[in-house]
Amino acid sequence: MEDNNRNLILAMVLSAIVMLVWSIFFAPEPPPPAPDAAQEQVATTSETGGAAAPGTAGQPATAPGNAAATANADASATAGRIKIESPSLAGSISLAGGRIDDLELTGYHETLDKNSPYVRLLSPTAEPGLAAAGSAVAPGGDLKPVVRKPYYAFYGWAPAAGTDPALVPGPATIWQVESGTDLAPGKPVTLRWDNGAGQVFRRIYELDDKYLFTVTQSVENTGTAPFSAAPYGILARHGLPDTQNFFVLHEGVVGMTDGQLLEEKYKNLPDMDRIDGQFPGQLIEVKENGWIGFTDKYWMTTLAPAAGTTFTAAVKYIPGSDIYQTETRMPVQTIQPGATGTSSSYLFAGAKVWETIKGYQENPGIDRFVDSIDWGWFYFLTKPIFRLLHWLHGFIGNMGWSIIALTFVLKLLVFPLARKSYVSMARMKELQPEMEAIKERTGDDRMKYQKEVMELYKREKVNPAAGCLPVLLQIPIFFSLYKVIFVTIELRHAPWLGWIRDLSAPDPSSLWNLFGLLPWDGPGQGTLLHSFSLPILAIILGISMWMQQKLNPAPADPAQKMIFAWMPWIFMLMLGGFASGLVLYWITNNTITIIQQYTIMSMHGHRPDFFGNIKSSLPARSKRDGKPGGKTGK
Repeated sequence: MEDNNRNLILAMVLSAIVMLVWSIFFAPEPPPPAPDAAQEQVATTSETGGAAAPGTAGQPATAPGNAAATANADASATAGRIKIESPSLAGSISLAGGRIDDLELTGYHETLDKNSPYVRLLSPTAEPGLAAAGSAVAPGGDLKPVVRKPYYAFYGWAPAAGTDPALVPGPATIWQVESGTDLAPGKPVTLRWDNGAGQVFRRIYELDDKYLFTVTQSVENTGTAPFSAAPYGILARHGLPDTQNFFVLHEGVVGMTDGQLLEEKYKNLPDMDRIDGQFPGQLIEVKENGWIGFTDKYWMTTLAPAAGTTFTAAVKYIPGSDIYQTETRMPVQTIQPGATGTSSSYLFAGAKVWETIKGYQENPGIDRFVDSIDWGWFYFLTKPIFRLLHWLHGFIGNMGWSIIALTFVLKLLVFPLARKSYVSMARMKELQPEMEAIKERTGDDRMKYQKEVMELYKREKVNPAAGCLPVLLQIPIFFSLYKVIFVTIELRHAPWLGWIRDLSAPDPSSLWNLFGLLPWDGPGQGTLLHSFSLPILAIILGISMWMQQKLNPAPADPAQKMIFAWMPWIFMLMLGGFASGLVLYWITNNTITIIQQYTIMSMHGHRPDFFGNIKSSLPARSKRDGKPGGKTGK
C-alpha cells in the first residue's frame, strides 16, 4: 500500500510540475501593443503589391517571384471594388488583380462585447475608402487605429514557355465587371480582361451562405495561334501573423495532399529548401485530391482545386518582402484558336466550424477537410469526444451543461473499471491492520515486508494496481477534452451561467477583488498572476479534490501525509488559469467520483467521514486468522 501511495504521490507531483512549467513557459504570450497610425502607414506602404504568377513543377510555365510589387505599383489603392455580402461574410473584391482582400466574419466579434468589431480575416495592401479597413469603432463611438497586415487571395494564369508574360493578367491588372454587381449567395460576378492580342480572360466568382467561394477562370482564344498558360491560385500573408504561440496548437500552413496531412509552422518556412532557384519553400505534387492554405486557431483560408484535379501545392517564404505564401499550380493548358480553356477551384475563407467544414468535405468533396481542425495526437479520442459534445449541445443548447452531461457519459463508460477500483480500495482498507502488523513484525527489513504484503494480497485476492486503472484512463480523456475546449470554435465565447460567459477562457472571477465586490480589477486573463487569483471555479475544484482525497486513508508516513494534504490546494492555485470549461469538467468528474466511491465503500462496510477517518462497520480482523469475527471478510 505504501508503494502505491508513493507512486500516486510521484504521479501527482510530476503532474503538478508539468502544469506549473506549462503555465510559466508555454502559456500564450499577450498580444503586442498596437503601433500608432504613423507606424501603421509605414508598414502598409512598405509591404503593398501583388504577385508574379506561378507555374506547375515540371511544366514549361514561368515560376512565381515575389508576391509583392513596389508601393508605387500597387493599383489596389485606386481600383474599384465589388461588394461582398452574405449571412456570414462582408467585404469586397478589388478590381486590381481581382484580389479577395477585404473580408470580415459577421458572425464573430473580437471580444465578448457585442459592440466590438467583427473578426477581420483578410486585409488589402492599400485601404483608402474602406471604413472598416483602417479603423474600428470603439464602444464609445470613437475611431481608433487598427493594425492589419495584408492578407489576401488572388488567381491568375502563368505564361508557358514561348508565351509573352504581358499577355496574361497580373496582380496589378485592372479588370472590368462584365456581369453582376455585388457578390452574394446566388448572385455571381464575372470579371473580364482583354489582352488585345486575341485572348479574352474571364473570372467568375460565386459564394454560398457560409464561407466557400467558387472561382472559375477561363481563357477564350480568338486569335489565330495556340495560346499556352497555367492557371494558379495564391494565398499571401505579409509579415509574421499574430499567433497564440502555444505549443499544443498548430498555426501556420495546413493542407492535405493525396491523403497526407501537411502542417508547417510559420517559423519553419524561412528555413525550407529553395524552390524556383531563389526562394525557400516546398513543392508537393498532388495527383488527385488536395488543398492547402493557412490556419489560425479559429480561422482558416484554403485553396482547394476541384476533386480529381492534378496540381502542385507550393509553400514558400519571400524574405525580401517578409511574405508567407501558399499556392496551387495547375498544369499548362494549350488553347487552340476558337477554343476556351477553363479551370475551377474553391476558396474557403472563414471560421473552422466543424459542421460547416464537414459539409464541405461531403459537398463539393474537399478531401478530409475536417482534419484542418487541430485534433492533436489523441485524435482517436478528441474526434469522438467532440462529436459527442456537439451532439449533446444540439439537445441541451448550452455548452456548459453539455460538458457536464458529457462527463456523466464518460464516467458511465468507465464505471465497470471504476467499480472494481473502489471495491479493491475498500478491501485493501480491511487489510490495513494486518499490514501494520506485518510492518511491526518485519521492522526495517523492506524485502521481507514487501514479500509478506504480496503474500497477503495473493491470499486475499486483492489487486493493489486495480485502483490505478481509472486514473490511467482519465489522463488521455482529460488531455483530449482540454484539446477540444482549446481548439474548437464551438467553445469560443460560449456561455454557461452567471459570470461564466466564455468556456474557452479562464474563470474571470477573482478573490483579489472579492469576486467583483471591490472596486478594482483582478489579474488579467492570460497572465501568470491570474492563475493564482483563486477564481470561484478553482476554489470549488480544490474543495472537490480535498473531499475525494478524504475517501482514502491518510498515509502513515508524515511526509507523504503532508504532500497529500497540500495537493488539492496546489492544484486549485495552478488551475485558475485554465479554460473554465475544462475546470467545469474536472469539478463534475470529481463530484461523480465522490458519489460513486462513497456509495460503493458504504456498501462494503466503510462509511467515510470527511472530517475524520474512515469508519468501518465491520468487526476488527483477528491477527491470528485475518478474519472478522471468525468469518471470511471477502
